[in-house]
Amino acid sequence: MEIAKIAFLETYTLSENGGVMGAILVTDAETKPLEFRVTAPIRPTSFQKTLYGDVLLEHILVELISVPLLNAVNEQIDLIVVKDPLFLGANNKQGIRVVRLLSDEKQKSRSNTAVELLNTPLNGSAKGYLETSQKFGEELKGIKERLEKIAESRNLSEPFERLKAACEQVQLQRTND
Repeated sequence: MEIAKIAFLETYTLSENGGVMGAILVTDAETKPLEFRVTAPIRPTSFQKTLYGDVLLEHILVELISVPLLNAVNEQIDLIVVKDPLFLGANNKQGIRVVRLLSDEKQKSRSNTAVELLNTPLNGSAKGYLETSQKFGEELKGIKERLEKIAESRNLSEPFERLKAACEQVQLQRTND
């Protein structure tokens, strides 16, 4: 599996119960942007909060953010990189592998996931890790090796900073219109 196009998937929480927006940045292997998409703010009602309970945020991230954004992009994506462990649920909803970057193995989200140590640091931490759903654990070593090649010249966490800044700009435009 060659990794020519990477999708970075993230959320942006709006202040004062403004909800949450999802955003995806598709890049080439050099992390140069190819496509950007953002969702409208998602604001669950109190009734939805009651009905969904503890699974509300996962429902929002997987069903209302990741699946629609992935269906909307025009680029053919090879890998999806996330920071939020709830996005790993998207592994069950579509065919592109979702891996999570984390800086500490203690941040591992669940017992039913596989983790690999990256040979490259993340955001100033001494180590970095990759996590994915256990059913794709056998593929994780190959994904890790390909991402390490990219990480030789690129910071894999930096596109998330761009996503946050882009979401802030989109929200600022929406409030000024």
